[in-house]
Amino acid sequence: RQMEVFQDYWNQHRDLICLVAKIVLAAVFIALVIVACIIDLHRALGLLVFTLLAIFFYFWDRLVERYGSWMWEASSPIRCLLSRNWFWMRCVLYASLLVLTVLWLVLDTAKQGTRQIVSFFGLLLFVLLMLVFSKHPFHWSWQALISGTLLQFLIALLIFRTSSGASAVEWIAQKVEILFGFTDVGSKFIFGKKYIDHPFAFKVMPVLLFLSSIVSVLYYVGFMPWLICKIGYAMQIVMGTTSVESVVAAGTIFLGQTESLILVRPYISKLTLSEIHALITVGLAGISGTMFAAYIALGVKAEHVLTSTVMSAPASLAIAKTFWPETETSSVKDESGIKIPVDDNTNVFEAASRGATSAVGLVVTIVVNLMVFISLMTFLDSILSWFGSLFDCPQLSFALIFSYVFRPLAFMMGVSWEDSGLVAELIGTKTFLNELLAYQKMSKLIKLRKAGGPEYVDNVKQYISAHSEMIATYALCGFSNFASMGIAFGSMSNFAPDRQADIASCGFRALIAGSVSCFMTACIAGVLYVPEVHCAHFLSTHFNNSVVTNSSQLIHCCTQLYTSVTVNDPWNITISNGFSESSLRQCCLLTPAAQFNCSLI
Repeated sequence: RQMEVFQDYWNQHRDLICLVAKIVLAAVFIALVIVACIIDLHRALGLLVFTLLAIFFYFWDRLVERYGSWMWEASSPIRCLLSRNWFWMRCVLYASLLVLTVLWLVLDTAKQGTRQIVSFFGLLLFVLLMLVFSKHPFHWSWQALISGTLLQFLIALLIFRTSSGASAVEWIAQKVEILFGFTDVGSKFIFGKKYIDHPFAFKVMPVLLFLSSIVSVLYYVGFMPWLICKIGYAMQIVMGTTSVESVVAAGTIFLGQTESLILVRPYISKLTLSEIHALITVGLAGISGTMFAAYIALGVKAEHVLTSTVMSAPASLAIAKTFWPETETSSVKDESGIKIPVDDNTNVFEAASRGATSAVGLVVTIVVNLMVFISLMTFLDSILSWFGSLFDCPQLSFALIFSYVFRPLAFMMGVSWEDSGLVAELIGTKTFLNELLAYQKMSKLIKLRKAGGPEYVDNVKQYISAHSEMIATYALCGFSNFASMGIAFGSMSNFAPDRQADIASCGFRALIAGSVSCFMTACIAGVLYVPEVHCAHFLSTHFNNSVVTNSSQLIHCCTQLYTSVTVNDPWNITISNGFSESSLRQCCLLTPAAQFNCSLI
């Protein structure tokens, strides 16, 4: 009898009880955050930032849900004013951006060097090629092209040229690497202590299973669909693309090309050719979260992969709408929001389990394909070597062919001419095989550079510079290869069998557009990236030159040198961080510092 009374009371007041429970839990959580900040603010800064963001978006969603229509109506006079003068405002905005970009580039080049000029002209070249070879010339979407490129610049500028942006990305990258490191515990338990003897199979691949499980849990709790919709809505407003295109572009930041298509599965059969081309392009230009883990496990810098993943989303839409502009009337243009399929898992544990098991097929596919591709490449290289030996050219191989065919592209992205041959080989490997094999080759180059061995052996370059590695990381970060093009065709054909011929007609152009999107991202990174300078080496090299010039870098390094000096007693000093006393003397002659008494040396 008491159970029935309790059941009736629960049914009548369920919503109120749940609301009170949520309020109590939220209050307890906020109290814990406050206590953590009081104990150590620096240590709890990440938790505080995420809490404030969650609170902001929660109240923003409630505000829009309740007053959104009223706010839209209230802003109608402003919208009408903007629409009447939008043409002239847009012309002034574009002209101002062009002038400011050129002016900034000239001033920044005078400070940083001329290499970034090559990357900038490479960016212009890729955009020009897309305009010239467009499917429908003079129907380009200038809004998508300019806003997409500008978004790339803003993201890169925030990360490469601001200390807060760089610190944020570095912090996220460190946390991601720590997260992936927990996979080693499971690998060690299953495969034993010697699992590291086979790193690719027993260290890299388990990371894919672990991350797939985490993504599935985030999808189940609703965070992943919410985040994708927010980013997609922002891209739709800024770039003028349809909601379907924007949601898929946002989805490729976190999901794979097939998973992101599932988000808009009911709409695929109604898309125009331009929209189909855009969906394939964004899938080929991006990567999945699971592959993100694999690249990092190979030794590629996490912050570069993370930045490239975010930058490629607007770039792919910009290039897709330029290379195949919209000439038809879209039937999904007026869709106010995409209804993302609901997760059918019953609890968190089922979501975690199904997420891990769903990635088993991906792991098997990667392992089998890599094994076959490497064997096949070795076999074909032996045939090419035999054929070349008939003409006294036994070194003929795919690597050699790639190094010549793609070398101009690598150079235009900002890679030095000496390194462009090796980077071109990586681009060819990525395009004709897959990006994971290309990253595996690049990881060997990274290890050779860090080992400090000879740069040339028998006039053959052994590794590339850190700057070239950075550009190559961005250029390779995408699924734009023939195998992935086939996967995209199969996935979309399965979702919309009646559009199979249309999907096939977009495939090759989408592959080119996806590749160019990655190259554009690499160009922008080349323009804005400032390589880390080791001041001890810089000062010793600079002062050994016959002509010593004053510069901002010299002042920065001398200041760093002064802070590394410890004065034990007068005329008895200790210099740390690899600096020399001769560099200290030269710095005192050129840029005497207030915080150090140069008369002590």
